[in-house]
Amino acid sequence: MTYVLLLLGLAILVLGAELLVRGAVTLAEAARISPLVIGLTVVAFGTSAPELAVSSVSSLKGDAAIALGNVVGSNIFNVLLILGVSAVIVPLSVSSQLVRFDVPIMIAASVVVWLAASDGTVQRWEGGGMLVAFLLYTGWLIRAGRKEPQPNDSQTDFAVPPVSWRKWIGNLVMLLIGLGLLVVGADLLVDSATVIARQFGVNDLVIGLTIVAAGTSLPELATSIVAAIRGQRDIAVGNIVGSNVFNLLMVLATAAVVAADGVPVANSVLWFDLAVMLGVAVLCWPIFLSHAVVSRAEGIVMLLLYLFYNGLLIGGVMQSQWVSTAKNYLVFAAMPLVLVAVSYIAWKQHRRESPRDVT
Repeated sequence: MTYVLLLLGLAILVLGAELLVRGAVTLAEAARISPLVIGLTVVAFGTSAPELAVSSVSSLKGDAAIALGNVVGSNIFNVLLILGVSAVIVPLSVSSQLVRFDVPIMIAASVVVWLAASDGTVQRWEGGGMLVAFLLYTGWLIRAGRKEPQPNDSQTDFAVPPVSWRKWIGNLVMLLIGLGLLVVGADLLVDSATVIARQFGVNDLVIGLTIVAAGTSLPELATSIVAAIRGQRDIAVGNIVGSNVFNLLMVLATAAVVAADGVPVANSVLWFDLAVMLGVAVLCWPIFLSHAVVSRAEGIVMLLLYLFYNGLLIGGVMQSQWVSTAKNYLVFAAMPLVLVAVSYIAWKQHRRESPRDVT
């Protein structure tokens, strides 16, 4: 029955996120917000709402390890698996705004979280500071999006048909129902995942890094794959970047604020899981910069890194002797080598294309 409740919780989370995104997107369009900003904010934040619900409920119940594992695991899952799978399906072109502004924000947010966790706890006041930073970032996006000129639309900011008050109310109700389903689904998921973890002797952190993280990232997975197939680059890539920023500055921050003593961070998590999350965020910049495309080969590298990372998590649960050495190899050798190699390729490509840009 516990497994049934786990699957039911995942299904309710996905349904809640779908209703939330549909209602929010329609309301955002009616408010004349840029399509790119909708992808970076409404869609990205909407698909990350399950993480917010799960982490908040976990913290309130005293399971801060699930809250932390959910955020860290989701960010790694988003980039290495979702972006990797999407790029393997079809190479993804990347918006220049993402390279110039949003990816550096994601990297900066990852650094801030790592520094906040370096003393062993993400304190409540640190969570409050991250929430303020998130509000400033979102406000800037909306402000910039509303100023952004649209093609073939000189009379108004956006060519969006007027929305009747009935549709406004209908979409608002849809949004609220979606939020309610997210809370119910999160409660089922957290309770059942915790029971299963303890039955198999798996600690809460690992279950948060794997099952819960993958489950709450299903909306991002579906959104990015569909967007990649349809050629909607701003949704496919922007959804991942926006979701990761949301996870760090909103989800983890909220978990820290609502927890009685903040979110504790073990030293092993700081130097492995959080380090991998930071490395993955940094890796995005040269990958996005090279050709302004995420190629199939780069997507395959991401998938291999994700499989290696999860193999280490499973090996740790099985208490394999080689895990400690392999973790050090991944953090201090494999990922730095991949980062240097990708950065070199991006630099060479930038130099090759610079003369063309001048002419």
